[in-house]
Amino acid sequence: MKTSSVAPKSQPSHTTEKVTTVICTSSEPEEPPGKSLLVKNSEEEPPSNTATGRYRFFWNVPDSSWKDWKWQFRNRITTLEQLVKLVPLSNEEQTQISSVIKRYPLSITPYYLSLINPDDPNDPIRKQAVPCIKEITMSSLGLEDPLAEKEDSVVPGLVHRYPDRVLMVLTDICPMLCRHCTRKREWRHGAWTRTDSEIETMLDYLRRNTDIRDVILSGGDPLTLSTGTLETIISKIRAIKHIEIIRIGTRFPVVLPQRIDAELCNMLSRYGPIWLNTHFNHPNEVTPEAAAACDHLLRAGVPVNNQTVLLRGINDNVEIQTRLCQSLLKAKVRPYYLFQCDEVQGTEHLRTSVDAGIKIIEGMRGHTSGLAVPNFVVDLVQGGGKVPLQPNYVLSMSESELLLKNYEGKVFRYRNPGSLERKEEAVAAPPVSGVVESLLADADLPVKVKGEANADRIIIRS
Repeated sequence: MKTSSVAPKSQPSHTTEKVTTVICTSSEPEEPPGKSLLVKNSEEEPPSNTATGRYRFFWNVPDSSWKDWKWQFRNRITTLEQLVKLVPLSNEEQTQISSVIKRYPLSITPYYLSLINPDDPNDPIRKQAVPCIKEITMSSLGLEDPLAEKEDSVVPGLVHRYPDRVLMVLTDICPMLCRHCTRKREWRHGAWTRTDSEIETMLDYLRRNTDIRDVILSGGDPLTLSTGTLETIISKIRAIKHIEIIRIGTRFPVVLPQRIDAELCNMLSRYGPIWLNTHFNHPNEVTPEAAAACDHLLRAGVPVNNQTVLLRGINDNVEIQTRLCQSLLKAKVRPYYLFQCDEVQGTEHLRTSVDAGIKIIEGMRGHTSGLAVPNFVVDLVQGGGKVPLQPNYVLSMSESELLLKNYEGKVFRYRNPGSLERKEEAVAAPPVSGVVESLLADADLPVKVKGEANADRIIIRS
C-alpha cells in the first residue's frame, strides 16, 4: 500500500539485507527473530500428493509456523540467494535481478510465493512479486511522486487532498513489495514507522479540522504494525467526534492472510464503523485462505472492498477481470475500483493504455452482475484526484431525447423526462401506461400489460 513522501534525514544502504535488518529490529518486541525454515533439505522428499504450492516450496514448514503471520513476516524472501532456491532463474535473470534490487528491493512472503507457478515465466503472481529488468531500463519514464502527495501533506504523513477525508501514512513497511507500487520511491529510504510525536501531530490536525469525517490508514501497510499499536491509534481517532468513518488500506488479505487473526478482528470490532480496502489483482490470489481472512473481517463487522490495479500481461483483459470480480463476490468482497496503473517510475512496463480499461468495463457490463463491475478510475497527476471513466453509452442528447447504446451495441431512443416541465399545464398528459408502452415500443422490447386490477403495471421480459 502507500506511504508518505517524507523521508528520514539519513538513508541506509539500498541493499535488501539492510531493509530486512531494519524491519526485524523495529518489530523485535512483538515479532522475535526465529530460525528460518525456508531452506529446503535436499535429502528429504516432499509428500507425493502435494507437488505444487506450499508443499512444493515449503513442504518442511509445520502448520503451526505456516499459519503464524509473524513467522511469515520474519521469513520473507528478501535476497536473490533466497529467491533462486525457490524459483528457477537463468544466469541472465539472476544478473538482472541483482541489478534491479540495488534500486528497488525485493520482499515476498512465503505464502504469496507459494502461489507462483515456477514453471511459467509469465505467471501473474510472479510478475507482481519478482523484480524485472525493465524496472530500471525504463525508469526514465514516469514520476517519483505522480500524485503529488508531498504537496498535499499538511503535516508529515498526513495527506489532505479532498475536503472531508485525509490519508494517514503510518509506515513504509509492507510484507511484500509489489512491483507496481505507487509509492515505490520510498523503498530506497529503508524501513520506518511514524513516531508517537508524529502521530500526535496528525491527530491534533484532525481535532482542529471539523470538516474531516473520513480517515484512511495507509502506508506501506498499516497492518504491519502490532495490533496493540493499531488500537492505540484507532481509539484516538474514534475519540474525535466529527470523524465518522475509519478506513484501512491493506494488502495483507492477499499476500499474508494469516495476519487477519482473532486478535485483530476483535479489536477492529470495537471501533466501527471501520471499512477495509484491499488489493486483489488476479483470480489466482482469491485462495481459500484469502477468502477466510475476508470472512473473518466481515464477521467482525468490517466490510471489505477491493481496489484492483490494471496491469499489462497480468489482468488486462475481460476474461480475467470478470473471473476476478466474480471470485471476489463469492468471497463477499465488493469490487470497488479498477485503477489505471499510476505513472510511477519503475512501473512503465506494467502500464496499459487507458482504452484497455474502458474496453474491459464495456466487455463486463451486461455480461455479469452489476455488483461485479468496478469503477474504472484514473488518479490524475499533480494531485488532481480520481476521475471515473466509462464506455460511451450516450450517442446524443437533447432537451427532449437521448440516443443510448446498450451493452449489446443496440441503439435505443429514450425520452428525457425533463421536457415535461416545459409543457403548458393545460396540456393533459396521456395515461401512464400509454406513455410507458410508447417508450417501450420505440425500444423494441416485449411488453405485457396485466389485467384491470394492475392496469398501470408494465412487465418487461428480460
